[in-house]
Amino acid sequence: MKKLLLSASALTLCAGFSTAAHAEFTLNILHINDFHSRFDPITGSDSNCDADTDAAGECFGGIARLKTIIDDTRAKYQDGNSLLLSAGDNFQGSLYYTTYKSKVVSDFFNQMGFDVVATGNHEFDDGPEEFLKFIEAAKFPIIGGNFDVTKDEGLRGKIEGSIVVEVGGEKIGIIGATTEDTPEIASPGDVEFHDVIQYVRGASEALDAAGVNKIILLSHIGYTEDLNVAASLPLVDVIVGGHSHTLLSNTDEGAAGPYPTMVKNPEGVEVPVVQANQYGKYLGDIAITWDDNGVVTKAEGEPYLIDASVNADEDFKGQLAELAAPIEEATSQVIGSTTEKLEGAREVCRVQECSMGNLLADAILDRVADQGATIAFQNGGGIRASIDAGDITVGDVLTVLPFSNTLATVQVSGADVVEALENGVSDVENGAGRFAQVAGLKYTYTLSKPAGERVSEVMVKGEGDTWVPIDEDATYTVVTNNYVRSGGDGFESFASGENPYDFGPPLEQVVADYLAKLGGEYTPYTDGRITIK
Repeated sequence: MKKLLLSASALTLCAGFSTAAHAEFTLNILHINDFHSRFDPITGSDSNCDADTDAAGECFGGIARLKTIIDDTRAKYQDGNSLLLSAGDNFQGSLYYTTYKSKVVSDFFNQMGFDVVATGNHEFDDGPEEFLKFIEAAKFPIIGGNFDVTKDEGLRGKIEGSIVVEVGGEKIGIIGATTEDTPEIASPGDVEFHDVIQYVRGASEALDAAGVNKIILLSHIGYTEDLNVAASLPLVDVIVGGHSHTLLSNTDEGAAGPYPTMVKNPEGVEVPVVQANQYGKYLGDIAITWDDNGVVTKAEGEPYLIDASVNADEDFKGQLAELAAPIEEATSQVIGSTTEKLEGAREVCRVQECSMGNLLADAILDRVADQGATIAFQNGGGIRASIDAGDITVGDVLTVLPFSNTLATVQVSGADVVEALENGVSDVENGAGRFAQVAGLKYTYTLSKPAGERVSEVMVKGEGDTWVPIDEDATYTVVTNNYVRSGGDGFESFASGENPYDFGPPLEQVVADYLAKLGGEYTPYTDGRITIK
């Protein structure tokens, strides 16, 4: 139904010749993504922010500040049109979620006025059952997309793939999409995931046929995939994304791209793609203007950095304090200290060797070395935060490792180890969580080579301090976490290994015991165990 499709240059030229005969409609889209239950403020390195640092004005985000900036921004647009969207992954990543599960998310989100919320892969971390609780408690629509829930009795009929909302007398179609690899990185049970582009193509065509000519894709598939979808489909007008935790900005030098990033679709129209980093540190704010034919003629905005200049909502602060009290009592115990920052940022630990990855891999290998384990794997996606220099508390470690994973071992061949390493670097370009932090092992990978052929120079510990090439025919005992051992993040070679055991101590306890064994003080390091060519 969209008759006129214009390039970006044509849009600019035509803007000066608009007349009353062609009514324009502008929508202000406020959005967050990958909140991960980070209800408390965070430091500049995305670690937990203590009260003193926050009082000094050095911290960012937090649900109370997010509430203030959302309310203030919506008030600014009260005479216009606005939507508040979340692109998913609101579960998992803090002790609030570990303690209260989905209830803490729905309780706060219900008070914030979200118009539509997408489904992230982490919404399935505790199975369809916990996701269902979230859906039933939410006072806002949650959309699915490219996944089929008909085989799950609880979710069947409880979630739609798209929704039409009316704003300012205009119908806006919003389509959901969730990363296709959710079955590998979460626990969706009988929920089946399908090709994103095929699903969005069909959903957008159905909306267009129904007379809806303003279509937003609210996606949780990652920035790279968003760009691909924008370039592949003619009917999607705007993509509001998540999953890759990408910062897009016109002012921040560290941004991955401009806000919005414009991508030409198959008809030559430029589609705006936006994302707003992570953890409620930014509020995305994009103004989209359509002409009467449903063609985007303007897209402009900038994500708002939620720093200490934003006053925290007092009511939210009070609610959070009540929830935090029992958590703080249990997690404030100091279990060690670090002389420098332990680097756990996803931008580092999903691409290269990082000091947090070394600590975790070293700790789990040390725990079972006397049982014959010689190689450790820690998936980068299982590392959820950094720890700044100073004391390390139980809460710090639980924030880094929020998934309640246990120590696991399995026996596999050297060839299987190499296959696991290939899996780990198979999707580095998209920051996939499968990247392998290791101990007892060295390897090199070449990003320019195709996936499945990137790993070389795999070495294992020999006698004393020597390193020797891995023997692909030999059997090795590998230690990891129960998620990776059971095939999570694509580690199928571990799922099919011999003598699997998934019921070791919790990883956070293993780390605490390792720090105690070292005397309590730890000095972060990297030693070249992973080389990039």
